[in-house]
Amino acid sequence: MTSRTVLLYLAVLVPPVALAIVGVTHPEHLTAASAEYWRNLHIGLLPVFPLLAFGPWLVIRGYDPFLTWVVGILGFLYAAFYTGLDVLAGIGAGGLKLDDMGMATGTVFGLGRDIGFVGSVAFIAACGITALASFRRAGVLAAPGGVVLIVGAFLFLNDHIYFPLGVLGQVCIAVGLGAILFVVRRAIANGTATMPRTSTTPRTSTTPRT
Repeated sequence: MTSRTVLLYLAVLVPPVALAIVGVTHPEHLTAASAEYWRNLHIGLLPVFPLLAFGPWLVIRGYDPFLTWVVGILGFLYAAFYTGLDVLAGIGAGGLKLDDMGMATGTVFGLGRDIGFVGSVAFIAACGITALASFRRAGVLAAPGGVVLIVGAFLFLNDHIYFPLGVLGQVCIAVGLGAILFVVRRAIANGTATMPRTSTTPRTSTTPRT
């Protein structure tokens, strides 16, 4: 395994694994006792959540330029909108609770939930496209990883990184992406990977006017 391959796997696997590990320590409820850790945890995760978007894009790239762009755009939408959730319901709510302004946390939680929902749906769509494209590219062996990936994305939508289902969701994302990447790369190495069909219809020529 080359150093480039190792870096590729690390880029795909480290973000969800890191989120799963941190998620084990995530407080179940925001209270006066947990407010400081709640706030600091989400400050620390501010650069980590967006990295989750790279996984599907790194897996699908090289298959179809159009789908690669679509997954990239969906990843950008996830990163932008889910960061809003992290800032509002994580950093903002924790800071308000810590400063004895708990009455305002309902507002930021509501805003964060609505904004984060857009990002989570974009991430689900990116994972779904990646799973389907990988199935078409590498065959049935890519299906189990794709199913696990999509399950993880839906758990992320509903449970974020809360223990236990949110943590399980991140583990599923890591396992799903890792399995798909392994199968696709092996299919490419074996020469069995397929590429999307391109139009071979020749351009119709016209008789020049005289």
